[in-house]
Amino acid sequence: MIDNTNPKPVEWPRIVATVFGLGYSRVAPGTVASIAALPVAWLVVAFGGANGRLWLLLITILTAAFGAWACELYSRAKTDPDPSECVIDEVAGQFLVCAFCPAPPTLLAYLLAFVLFRVFDITKLWPINEVERRVPGGLGIMADDIAAALMASVIIMVLAHLGLI
Repeated sequence: MIDNTNPKPVEWPRIVATVFGLGYSRVAPGTVASIAALPVAWLVVAFGGANGRLWLLLITILTAAFGAWACELYSRAKTDPDPSECVIDEVAGQFLVCAFCPAPPTLLAYLLAFVLFRVFDITKLWPINEVERRVPGGLGIMADDIAAALMASVIIMVLAHLGLI
């Protein structure tokens, strides 16, 4: 006899891909996810001691790996190559840019990290647009945001080196 009284299993790929439902925001879900990532990044760096930025890089790698897995399964189930509600990529990208901000974290550096990342992610300038076009599946959903984050990170590192942030 089949027991149908058990609740439906948790849909982990959907939960991860949408960052606990943030991706269902009616207004700018990617921006909402990036904003949500900022205090998490701040806390990791601020309380991570001398290795706070390294801890954030590790969290970024784990977020990107789990995000690629979740986005692959979720996008297949939705039969959509890049569902707009998949926002774990914005979280990973924002974490990455913040990992290159000076430590201890400052409001100016994190605000600039946010703005630069969102500009690169939204405009999809070259080579970000090539990454988005050429890399398929869950990895592709994550990869263009990582590319945008790397471009923003270069600017952050230059500004930090010049002592401007």
